[in-house]
Amino acid sequence: MRQNKNSNMKFIVILTLLVVVILAAVAVFSNKEESLPTETKQIDVTGQPTLGEKDAPVTIVEFGDFKCPSCKTWGERIYPELVKDYIETGQVKFSFVNVLFHGEESTLASIAAESVFERNPDSYWAFHQALFAAQPDENHDGQWVTPEKILQIASSYPEIDQSLLKTDMEQEATMESVKIDEDLVKEVGVSMTPSIAINGKMMEDPFDYDAIKSAIEQEIKDKN
Repeated sequence: MRQNKNSNMKFIVILTLLVVVILAAVAVFSNKEESLPTETKQIDVTGQPTLGEKDAPVTIVEFGDFKCPSCKTWGERIYPELVKDYIETGQVKFSFVNVLFHGEESTLASIAAESVFERNPDSYWAFHQALFAAQPDENHDGQWVTPEKILQIASSYPEIDQSLLKTDMEQEATMESVKIDEDLVKEVGVSMTPSIAINGKMMEDPFDYDAIKSAIEQEIKDKN
């Protein structure tokens, strides 16, 4: 009888271990699945700021907000790797679409960025990065995007005419371009920033660079 009890206990222990292993494997597989791109969405980036070779096989679109701290972090951690690994090698072109989730300050920053893009396209990406860099590390919800701050940032770039930029901000001269972005955000169904789309496929986790690389490589493979 005691031997039967011991055998039963061993069987229960082994069975329990097997269940734990299976559940762990399922959890790992599920997490991997969650990082993969979701369904394809048609994203028209005509007229959007775009970095990289125009005939690159992969298009990545960032939906970002200059007031968003996660967007700043993404720009510091993921964007440089993307540039080095894929944009500079001609495999990826990168576009940015303004998101206005933080209200008036997001709108003002977007108007200014669009003004620089229209008047000085060669200065856009440097100004874009400088605008994100100016975001405070603490109390980012506090007001910091002001015309004065934007002009201060622009002063580092002599090719940007500050008087024209000031006028564009006052008159909301690029609002039409900002509204195009706003409509695109609604059309695509963006609900978080940053949102990253690779050839129209939205990434589940924009900070999972391994998943981003896998998605890019798959798209390149599919094009060949």
